[in-house]
Amino acid sequence: MPRLSSVRPLLVLPLVAMGAGLAFAAANYEFLAAPKIDLNRVYRLDKATGEIGACQYGLKENSVGVTLCYPPGEGAMAQAPSEYGLISSRHEDEGGVFRVDLRTGTMSICYVLNDQVVCSPPGK
Repeated sequence: MPRLSSVRPLLVLPLVAMGAGLAFAAANYEFLAAPKIDLNRVYRLDKATGEIGACQYGLKENSVGVTLCYPPGEGAMAQAPSEYGLISSRHEDEGGVFRVDLRTGTMSICYVLNDQVVCSPPGK
């Protein structure tokens, strides 16, 4: 009969591997609040495709409010597969964020315009 101490590592390894897989799956998106100090908007980025959207709180009479979300529009749709990130400027009146391609160094400014998120063409 095997000793308990020799069996324990065999039980722990699958649990550790499962936890690592969950952490990897949870890392598909990045979220960043707009730097504008009187705006309650948060941007959502798909880190693999670069697709970007945004949501914010909205008032609705006789309710707790609503989550207003803006879908990706021009320039904010999926890009070439890469590693993307979000960076905020330190400008307290800026409502947009920068989408950066961490592999190529290109970046776009993304913001809400006419009920959708739009991004400028990537530049370097």
